[in-house]
Amino acid sequence: MSSEYAVFLGLDVGKGTHHACALDTAGKRLHDQPLPNDEARLRALFGKLAEHGQVLMVVDQPASIGALPVAVARAAGCQVAYLPGLTMRRLADLHPGAAKTDARDAYVIADAARTLPHTLRRVDIGDEALAELEVLVGYDDDLAAEATRIRNRIRGLLTQIHPALERVLGPKADHPAVLELLARFGGPAGLRQAGRRRLLTVARKLAPRMGEQLIDDIHTALDAQTVIVPGTTAAEAILPHLAASLRTVLDQRKHLASEVERMLDAHPLARVLTSMPGFGVRTTARVLLEIGDGTSFPTSGHLAAYAGLAPVTRHSGTSIRGERPPKGGNKQLKRAMFLAAFASLADPVSRAYYQRKRDQGKRHNAALICLARRRCDVLFAMLRDGTTYQPPTEQAAPNAA
Repeated sequence: MSSEYAVFLGLDVGKGTHHACALDTAGKRLHDQPLPNDEARLRALFGKLAEHGQVLMVVDQPASIGALPVAVARAAGCQVAYLPGLTMRRLADLHPGAAKTDARDAYVIADAARTLPHTLRRVDIGDEALAELEVLVGYDDDLAAEATRIRNRIRGLLTQIHPALERVLGPKADHPAVLELLARFGGPAGLRQAGRRRLLTVARKLAPRMGEQLIDDIHTALDAQTVIVPGTTAAEAILPHLAASLRTVLDQRKHLASEVERMLDAHPLARVLTSMPGFGVRTTARVLLEIGDGTSFPTSGHLAAYAGLAPVTRHSGTSIRGERPPKGGNKQLKRAMFLAAFASLADPVSRAYYQRKRDQGKRHNAALICLARRRCDVLFAMLRDGTTYQPPTEQAAPNAA
């Protein structure tokens, strides 16, 4: 690393001003000052440092507030890398002093680039398709959180005023028929007043198969409670607005999913990832954003460790022996791999591996983590070779996922 680069620039990014610290191969400071988040000032610094030789710029946040420095650095001919925040904090403990300042953080980043190049990650934000995908997926995450908040609010109100009705409608709160009923008629009083025939007319349009059973369950729940809980009138007025809001958010997510799918169709690796059981549009997009083409990981074990799926060995003397689930890793990637493993249980090979772990005494979540770890090996091989998923042969099936 030292022979390839002459300058190591650590950038602690900020909304309006970054802090830049540049070191040469011997650790001498070439620059250590605040840097405005402005293209002209960024270009001027990169040009000045380039006089010493090849520049490696390392940021602690490559997206959002760090996107402009990354783009300008690439345009100026500098190489760009990323130091994960958790790694930076651990490295900061190795430096003297307990202060938490932008200048100190920038120095830690630059020194890590100079002395510990294996801690760095490649920045793929220069890929225009991935940069656009990052924006869409980030917005989808916001919409998912908003949908969860509204859904919980609906279920909370129904539980407060009519628990029996919540047991019927709550688990199906995302269904278009349930949302239409709540938006039109509100809570228990409005549903009771509408009558069975009117409710059935609305439900059959949006739920042809379950409509009649849904209305029967609603009337059974309504008959189970005769008292009116205080606050019911206000809840009746709020529930239609909440149902309409949730429907709007879900429609936005559906439209966004089609946009993400359109972008994935143009990405060469999307076909590879979606061929694996359990990988849908959103999961594929998240994995692409987090690991790119996978070339930054030497082995599948490195990928599993980065995803927080590799067990951590605990061994000290003769009294402590064993392994424990990891607490670190990339949380978003770990969640995507976990959900993909759960979705893959419909696949016979994955189901057999999961069941084998359950038979060994592992609980549901632990067995899914094992399955996700095993699938990391398969995913790594697929990305490395650029090949789609191939179901294992009968001879290899017992050990595959």
